[in-house]
Amino acid sequence: MSKVKVIISGGGTGGHIFPAIAIANALKKLQSDVEILFVGALGKMEMEKVPAAGYEIIGLNIAGLNRSNMLKNLTFPFKLIGSLLKSLKIIKDFKPNVVVGVGGFASGPVMYAASTKGIPTVIQEQNSYAGITNKLLGAKAKKVCVAYDGMEKFFPAQNIIRTGNPVRQDILHLDGKREGGIKTFNLDPSKKTLLVIGGSLGARSINLAMKSHIEDFKKADVQVVWQTGKFFIEEAKKAVADANASNFFVSDFIYTMDQAYAVADVVLSRAGASSISELCIVGKPSVLVPFPFAAEDHQTKNAQALVNVDAAILVPDSEAGTRACEESLKLISDEATQSKFINNIQQLAQPNADEVIAKEILKLAKAI
Repeated sequence: MSKVKVIISGGGTGGHIFPAIAIANALKKLQSDVEILFVGALGKMEMEKVPAAGYEIIGLNIAGLNRSNMLKNLTFPFKLIGSLLKSLKIIKDFKPNVVVGVGGFASGPVMYAASTKGIPTVIQEQNSYAGITNKLLGAKAKKVCVAYDGMEKFFPAQNIIRTGNPVRQDILHLDGKREGGIKTFNLDPSKKTLLVIGGSLGARSINLAMKSHIEDFKKADVQVVWQTGKFFIEEAKKAVADANASNFFVSDFIYTMDQAYAVADVVLSRAGASSISELCIVGKPSVLVPFPFAAEDHQTKNAQALVNVDAAILVPDSEAGTRACEESLKLISDEATQSKFINNIQQLAQPNADEVIAKEILKLAKAI
């Protein structure tokens, strides 16, 4: 049989990119000569992260609809048509056996182009509520890999496989990493630590809450490792310096998330699918502040899935300013609730998701 070729499409945020890279790595592990090509959106994070992981990527000139400024959507139809035509050319040139969509702007045109050419497609739906693009693409997908039960509301039941969401390999084993994290983040090993992550792009409501409660964390003698995202880093650094808060480590992006999770007693986070999956794997008590403008409010649904099994605290974005830090401090001093959350969240972990998905992709590729 000739070499297996796979296109992985999508991106936009770390929540789409890191699972995509995890799937690619699992494919290589299972079949070292598999040829993988990524297709992403020009100007988005994947154009940097994918080559850094050792894979080739082609960018499409595509963006999502702007719901707050309709004038900015005037070029959308032209970008979409251009991206569809480029996707057809990519497929013609690369000749993939299977095309995988992980969500994000580039996923739609590439998956649609593949289906018009009769190439098998696989959707990796990370959320508990499918977005409109994946619902449309799901009708023709050969397999839909999901992380939650009840997804037959959105996709043909016979094509659904419960795989869980792939996560970064480095967070699967945290044993022995706390000591390295203590050094990396300049922490005191005897003190409690809160990890704050608003997703790869940051979270304004969480950032503003942290900025206004720096003194509370100083008084409580709680250390904070705070990932701000690139848009808030200068404001956060100034606030921490002005408060002379030596208990804060502030960074726009944390590259050693395994160490960050290893040092954390409690995590304050958004509720994107990848964040939720990682929290389940690392078994950390968490306070979740869902992004309220996510498609179909899927982050609230993701967070609610944990709250329903008594595994996390949900704070609505509108209440983040007053409650996010308060709930985090309360949880960090309540070891009984921490233990309960740890036990319950670990029951939801699916550490081999990347390998399960990769096996399904290879199975489809070899069935041609």
